[in-house]
Amino acid sequence: QQLSRQLFVGVRSKNTFEAIVQKIKEWVIATRLERQYTKEEIIKMYLNIYDFGNTADGIKSAARIYFGKAPIDLKIEESAMLVGMLQNSSYFNPLRRKEKVRQKRNMVLGQMGKYGYITEKERDSLQAMEIDLNYHPESHRDGIATYFRMYLQRFMNQWAKKNPKPALKGERDKWNIYLDGLRIYTTIDSRMQKNAEESVSEHMKRLQAEFFHQNTPDRNKTAPFIEEVPGEIERIMERAIKSSHRWHNLKDQGKSEKEIRASFEKPVEMTVFDWNSETKEKDTVMTPMDSIRYYKSFLKTAMMSMEPQTGHVKAWVGGIDYKHFQYDNVIQGARQVGSTFKPFVYAAAIDQLRLSPCDLLPDNRYCIEANKHGNPDPWCPKNSDGKYSGEMLTLKNALANSMNTVTAQLIDRVGPKAVVSIARNLGITGDIPEVPSIALGTADLNVYEMVGAYGAFANQGVYVKPVMVTRIEDKNGTVLFEYVPETKDVLSKDVAYAMVDLMSGVTQGGSGTRLRTTGAEKYNPAYKEIITGYPYEFTNPIAGKTGTTQNQSDGWFMGMVPNLVTGVWVGGDDKAVHFNSIRYGQGASMALPIWGLYMKKNYANKELGVSDGEFEKPEELSINVDCDKVEEDTENVIDIEDDLDF
Repeated sequence: QQLSRQLFVGVRSKNTFEAIVQKIKEWVIATRLERQYTKEEIIKMYLNIYDFGNTADGIKSAARIYFGKAPIDLKIEESAMLVGMLQNSSYFNPLRRKEKVRQKRNMVLGQMGKYGYITEKERDSLQAMEIDLNYHPESHRDGIATYFRMYLQRFMNQWAKKNPKPALKGERDKWNIYLDGLRIYTTIDSRMQKNAEESVSEHMKRLQAEFFHQNTPDRNKTAPFIEEVPGEIERIMERAIKSSHRWHNLKDQGKSEKEIRASFEKPVEMTVFDWNSETKEKDTVMTPMDSIRYYKSFLKTAMMSMEPQTGHVKAWVGGIDYKHFQYDNVIQGARQVGSTFKPFVYAAAIDQLRLSPCDLLPDNRYCIEANKHGNPDPWCPKNSDGKYSGEMLTLKNALANSMNTVTAQLIDRVGPKAVVSIARNLGITGDIPEVPSIALGTADLNVYEMVGAYGAFANQGVYVKPVMVTRIEDKNGTVLFEYVPETKDVLSKDVAYAMVDLMSGVTQGGSGTRLRTTGAEKYNPAYKEIITGYPYEFTNPIAGKTGTTQNQSDGWFMGMVPNLVTGVWVGGDDKAVHFNSIRYGQGASMALPIWGLYMKKNYANKELGVSDGEFEKPEELSINVDCDKVEEDTENVIDIEDDLDF
């Protein structure tokens, strides 16, 4: 009967008539439960939903919070304490009434001895023990998927505002997302989420150590910043000071600006984030000014993983540690995306100009004249190494090697407006100026939208908006919200497959080849010193794109297999915080290793069902993707001038 109340009836009404009705419902439901389930199953269900107090919901949570272990690892006396709490966890609270809890525990142990589960000697020995807790209080800052849970909190608060609770006598007319017993169904896979968080921690810890090594005072006098613009560091620090809790608290206390600034120079005891500590914290003494600079020195990250066919988000990591860095870089942040934007340019060109991955363009210096596409000055982008080979390149080879000259020719042909239009249709709402330079990823976009957009390439051209919450039910199982997928046909199956083929070239002959091969450490010291999990040695089909922005301020990797699209970003809070060397600061060194680690962990668990097969190919593909036989002839060479006049 206790289970039926917890599951279906809820808190006993103070109204006599309603309480009688509830009692009858409990009896009817309890009878049905006893017919359908064994006693062991009923006990298991009850233990899994019981509120043990102190945010310990269910036996698994209670074991972790009170004793720091899993239920299977509990000792007899520990299990007996939790069983004793079932009568009234509020009264038998081990944090407030330890002696009462001890008496109740001993009563349970006495029953165990009476019915032969333990010997009399064991009973007497266990009853003599004090209550020995290993209390691990949990909050929204602890546990798995912390950034996602805070997103979920915002989502539910917004939902509750828009969807008032049915007005019932004696009840609130607004949903309480914590107390009303709502059941929220999310798309997150806890196993993949764990893999994602572990991958982020393993790589970012080593990456940060190298960043600190390269930014000691003797190596960089302005560490952790590298000042490209005069006065930039002062502006960054001033913004940080005036946005800090300390500044606002002291201002509210009526302190003058002079007094507040002086307080930032006085050493104080504080607990700060530390990768090298088991708890990721350490106690130290430093000035608030130094603590700002210390926190600014940490590289941040964002990672989101989605099933492209459904839009279901499987993993969401908004940063390196929610307790100390609460800004969610998955959806709140927007950073320059670099070359990860290039596929949108290629998609527009293939879709609207009927090009193929095998068509050829020259790797020569290329300029777009002033005012042609909204650019006030001539735009003549260089390749990342500043060199031009002068060779004819297939579009597949050009994207694999991220040739800016070829991308410039494509956006000149198709026009920035067409590229922005495709990006919009792929779900990107961030600001994208209609100028040629967007081709190289100058727009600031977030990981959430980028993953959603790339999902259409893996889903045969159909965009499916990323979804995190699929259903909301009340405590009685009544459906209050059910998600309806938002989809849009953006590209034909042929164009989408051509794009997947193009991006497969990145992992076959471009910056992503290190996902497959060994030996990268021979020419890139980063792969010897900081890259975790390498070599990855994947042999299955993978499509992707790396991205690196100016001065290595941002590193990106977008990776796809047929049923999973994942985006990773790494960078500092401020663009002045970055590696000085492209070897360490490129997307292939900062972001790609997280994807590699994550996928290795996913593939190690076959139950996850992450595909290692081929991308689905249209039955009658009208676009040539077999570039092995391409020669520099008139059939494949693109005539820029003629097509521009078209």
